[in-house]
Amino acid sequence: MHMDNKETIIQTTIALIEEKGENLDTITVREISKRAGIGLGLVNYHFGNKEKLIELCVERIINRIVEQFQTIQKKTAGFTPFEKLEYLGSMTFDYLFEHYTVSRISILTDLKNPKPDDNTHRTYAAYLPLVAACRPDWDEPTVKRKTYCLISVMQQTFLRYETASAILDLDLNQKENRRAWHNQILRDILEVTS
Repeated sequence: MHMDNKETIIQTTIALIEEKGENLDTITVREISKRAGIGLGLVNYHFGNKEKLIELCVERIINRIVEQFQTIQKKTAGFTPFEKLEYLGSMTFDYLFEHYTVSRISILTDLKNPKPDDNTHRTYAAYLPLVAACRPDWDEPTVKRKTYCLISVMQQTFLRYETASAILDLDLNQKENRRAWHNQILRDILEVTS
């Protein structure tokens, strides 16, 4: 199957993002068009500018990761609902911090231009049944509200991790500190003590 120019540009840019890691600002339209084998003007024609193209590609990358979260059901078969939430939260935070630039773009794009099925909403949807399973005594509006709070706290903690680290006197760059913080937030939001 032959990819159209637009899809070729997207796939080329995703490959560049994955190669460059945290150095996304070094990706140029010239580099994208040369590698994709298309004219320089086609990037702007299809996407408006490099920033919009990168936002779209980041959304696709994060989409794949969110879909992989669905596989945690298999990995956590013998876990309690709370342990599943801990596991999912640890996976989420580890991904965010290990892919800082891409994750930051993804979250900020969702906050600036919310869409019905953006990555923030899909993350919320993945957490919702786990929160419900942890607190079967809660009604649906409460579960939705608490899940929304959990996702919001996680995004804020990530986006403002330096400030949060100072406020909490906890280095959130350290995996075990993030796990402890997430565990405490889960307990606070779910109102569980054990």
